[in-house]
Amino acid sequence: MFRNLENHLLDWKKRKNRKPLILRGARQVGKTYTVQKFARDNYAHFLKINLEKQNNLHSLFEKMDPKQIIQELTALFQIPLMNENSLLFIDEIQAAPKAIRVLRYFYEDMPELHVISAGSLLDHTLNEKTYSMPVGRVEFAYMYPMSFYEFLIAIGENGLMQAIQNYKLNDAFSEVIHSRILELLRTYYFIGGMPEAVKYYVDTRDLSGIEQIHSNLISSIQYDFSKFGTRKQQDSLIDVLNYAARNIGRKVVYSHVNKNASSLTIKDAFLKLKMSRIIHLVRQTKSSSVPLTPHKRKDVFKPIFYDIGLLNHLAGIRLIDIQNLLTAHEGSLAEQFIFQELISNNEIWKEFKPFYWLREAKNSNAEIDCIIQLQNTVFPVEIKAGKRGTLKSLHVYLAEKGKKTGIRFNADVPSIGSGLKANLNLLDKKQITYSLISLPLYMAGILRSLKVDEAED
Repeated sequence: MFRNLENHLLDWKKRKNRKPLILRGARQVGKTYTVQKFARDNYAHFLKINLEKQNNLHSLFEKMDPKQIIQELTALFQIPLMNENSLLFIDEIQAAPKAIRVLRYFYEDMPELHVISAGSLLDHTLNEKTYSMPVGRVEFAYMYPMSFYEFLIAIGENGLMQAIQNYKLNDAFSEVIHSRILELLRTYYFIGGMPEAVKYYVDTRDLSGIEQIHSNLISSIQYDFSKFGTRKQQDSLIDVLNYAARNIGRKVVYSHVNKNASSLTIKDAFLKLKMSRIIHLVRQTKSSSVPLTPHKRKDVFKPIFYDIGLLNHLAGIRLIDIQNLLTAHEGSLAEQFIFQELISNNEIWKEFKPFYWLREAKNSNAEIDCIIQLQNTVFPVEIKAGKRGTLKSLHVYLAEKGKKTGIRFNADVPSIGSGLKANLNLLDKKQITYSLISLPLYMAGILRSLKVDEAED
């Protein structure tokens, strides 16, 4: 199955200033498969080692001598690794932290050799002060579950994918195509983007086996919890995992996770799941201009799961009747989907940091689902599961921040509204005139490529 990362890897291979690449992502999002597929298509010689499974190789990286390491690997596996036609792939590199330090010496002493490393729990190792990162001697790429666009390609709907990618603001969009994409979007909501689940659906077009796949994937996530401290800490991770699945898009209240656990314990569990890339923390911001920065209270955030299919499984939503199942959960699923698309369709070499805006004031509370930077302009983004929904919070944000344009994702065809009027109940402003860019949910992944310009005075 095609992954967008493949294009990035090809560009990386061709670059003269290429550095050893560290691929970061949660377990089973397709890192190993994609690198192996890329290697088969582009290299004469390829060696993959897994430092989690092949712990006998750890001692090789004690030497900090890349030439000696390659000599010994060549002798062990009889695969020549010597020039630009060779790729060394070090999988689960976090299992031998000194191997991360050796990457800088590959860059300095053997720049002709192409080196990629990956690790599912890599962030935990990088967070340890004991191990220094070879800053300036490596580069990063980020991988997530399959996006909706990758899903469309996998199931053979390239025409629909092209229709989305070719859209330009103010273009008319076919109602027939729109309806068909919405049907597939609902299917994606429940299958999600984990490659194993998508491949099963591609091969069978059957939903009955998806739940078992999701169950096995959740079990593998919980198996990793055994690596994170005491049994009590592991129990807190399970509590947070289940809480996050039930509270997508809601501000976290530590006491609601487990009233018998301390706030520090719950906070630590959230951070561990974030470092495992199982959840993303959407931070509150008060910023309305570049750069976006978190609110000074770092404990104010809402959770987003890393995959919408696994989220549904944890939330207990059964894959029985997709067309009639989204009533009670559609708002949370729409928000989960939009953030997941924005994260997975960000520049591969840069990690997307999600934000939202919250105004807590007497008689005038307001919340914007997402605050996003496009080029050098900040936009408020409202997310609606259906075609309708109030925009009161959007109006408050535009008035308070002196902004002229808002973005809305919903279930309708795309449209642009200019010169719109909204009445407010604010002391210093009673009415605003604004523009609204309204896009269907499935266009979240192309938001950055659209020419969205803010009309300023």
